Amino acid sequence: MPKLQGFEFWSRTLGGARHVVAPMVDQSELAWRLLSRRHGAQLCYTPMLHAQVFVRDANYRKDNLYCEVCPEDRPLIVQFCANDPEVFVQAALLAQDYCDAVDLNLGCPQMIAKRGHYGAFLQEEWDLLQRMILLAHEKLSVPVTCKIRVFPEIDKTVKYAQMLEKAGCQLLTVHGRTKEQKGPLSGTASWEHIKAVRKAVTIIPVFANGNIQCLQDVERCIRDTGVQGVMSAEGNLHNPALFEGRSPAVWELAEEYLDIVRQHPCPLSCVRAHLFKLWHHTLQVHRQLREELAKAKTLEGVAAVSQELKLRCQEDMSRQKEGEKPPGGLPFFHWICQPYFRPGPREGSKENGAARSKRALEEEEAGTDVLSKNKQKKQLRNPHKTFDPSLKPKYAKCDQCGNPKGNRCVFNLCRGCCKKRAFREAADCPGHGLLFKTKLEKSLAWKGARQLS
Repeated sequence: MPKLQGFEFWSRTLGGARHVVAPMVDQSELAWRLLSRRHGAQLCYTPMLHAQVFVRDANYRKDNLYCEVCPEDRPLIVQFCANDPEVFVQAALLAQDYCDAVDLNLGCPQMIAKRGHYGAFLQEEWDLLQRMILLAHEKLSVPVTCKIRVFPEIDKTVKYAQMLEKAGCQLLTVHGRTKEQKGPLSGTASWEHIKAVRKAVTIIPVFANGNIQCLQDVERCIRDTGVQGVMSAEGNLHNPALFEGRSPAVWELAEEYLDIVRQHPCPLSCVRAHLFKLWHHTLQVHRQLREELAKAKTLEGVAAVSQELKLRCQEDMSRQKEGEKPPGGLPFFHWICQPYFRPGPREGSKENGAARSKRALEEEEAGTDVLSKNKQKKQLRNPHKTFDPSLKPKYAKCDQCGNPKGNRCVFNLCRGCCKKRAFREAADCPGHGLLFKTKLEKSLAWKGARQLS
């Protein structure tokens, strides 16, 4: 059967999906995807997987994809981060039988993506991206898709999207923020950028991502931008029933999620993170239970804290007065699933027209001569620690992967790359304590002595 492309792929394979759950590291695992699908999600993505690790580590493949196969969990798109065409295609070939498409992450703005040279930090390398998409489009039996962030300039964003479309991308998700917009500096996503891309990209569907907190936002985004579907991340984490247009009691979804986790186990850290999001507003009221949730070591321990939060909420409900309004400007009382609006930076936090970093804002709050609370704690643990940026060591990068290289490595590589090369070439690297050549010579000498005797 020929591979479906563009709008045919979207309408037939993806069922014309309009409500999409975003790929979220340690957050869009199978149990959460199943919960979201029960409440209106029509398409889900796996968490971002590292292509290089996926290729070399069978356990990583098993834990993150092969053991999460479930008939209810379709359509499904597997997302990879990669910066090498061959590695990306190798990983995609290993995943293609377990999904409906493979997505290339070009939107991750975090520092780990900068160090690893992937995600949004590839958006200037158009030749490399063209080769990656083209090779995947030629080799895979499923379509290749992309998730991107925008450039500040609309024109450049449009050309970027057209380049990916021409290379073979069959579905494009556009997050309407730049790679600098993250954390407290997230700000508002630009639907104008998304609308311009939708008008310019004509043969493949476009999904919008950003500013989605309720079903009305979904409908308004589709109407204003003309996209085929809308993806939600933060909004979905705080209210998995977002796509149903409902705001149920938090414990209703928390208990349903825990029941799914018992059937489809996942790391406890994922479960705890989801409950922190679901119970976010309640934990601002009952702060003593926040620490108990953080310290819970078992699934039943986490469930017990969730049950206690439910009881506290029911007590609060019984004390609620008729006509009383939610405190703190919330749309609902804290026991109802509702959006969380991340506070922006303080006024005056821009300098020379550019957004200040989170660390700069923190230092500004603490004053120029006073260390932040976090740095004070670090200095208590280590009195000799300095925070003068001019005294920080500058790490040289590995010639192959960009990670910090070993200071004494004879190949100028990090330990992982050095080990591979030393093994392949039967060489030694005393700097990393790798003695493949020495061990081989000793082995041959021992075998020769044995034959002579």
